[in-house]
Amino acid sequence: MACAVPAATRLPALDYPHDVPSLFRRRSRTATQPSVTSDESDRIADEPDQIADDDADADGQSDQGSAGPRAGVKPKAYTPGKGRATPKRKEARKRAAEPPPQDRKAAMRRMRQKQRTERAAAREGLMRGEDQYLPARDRGPERALTRDIVDARRNIGTWFFAGAVVILIGTWPGVSQPIRDMFNMLWTVLLIAVMVDSALLCRTIGRVVWERHPKTGQRKAGLYFYAIMRSLTIRRMRIPRPRVAIGNKI
Repeated sequence: MACAVPAATRLPALDYPHDVPSLFRRRSRTATQPSVTSDESDRIADEPDQIADDDADADGQSDQGSAGPRAGVKPKAYTPGKGRATPKRKEARKRAAEPPPQDRKAAMRRMRQKQRTERAAAREGLMRGEDQYLPARDRGPERALTRDIVDARRNIGTWFFAGAVVILIGTWPGVSQPIRDMFNMLWTVLLIAVMVDSALLCRTIGRVVWERHPKTGQRKAGLYFYAIMRSLTIRRMRIPRPRVAIGNKI
């Protein structure tokens, strides 16, 4: 006999979807999404109009700022020119970096080739008289002017070593005494001539260098010795090589 359930204790009918997930039914998408009220929908609808108003105000301010810029003030996006033309693709490819060496031997060959190139460039710069390649004793405008003064004149000291070799042969013990006496006298004359010529050279250097460089820090004794040693060197063997011809006015 079935028992009747009182109406007060009867459970209410549950409509799907329900808060408690069912083991046999898929949860509806509408149950998981939050409901949107009418106030929120009105606010979302009004957002595009508000954004458009803000954009219009920003455009108006930028127009006012651009209408009257201050003199000498550059915009933030200003990029100064680089002062040279953009290289063409062909030139850029020529200057592209070399690929890395494949092995140790290739790296050593490349390093030796680079060293030879650098030494050749340094040697050529030294012969031309560029300060960056010159040793400390040859640097400076005063030293360059001293070299030009020496190279522009005919120096007796240039023939000093050649004359010394000839005199040495003439005074050999196997040579007769009259010839040896003659070469000894020639040696004395050569020494006196070199000394007089060196004195005249130092006088010229002291006058010209200090006229053109009155505030120089060079010492006269140092420049004089530098000039005499260059005058005693054969012209073809001078380093740096002469920049002026003999007889040019300095």
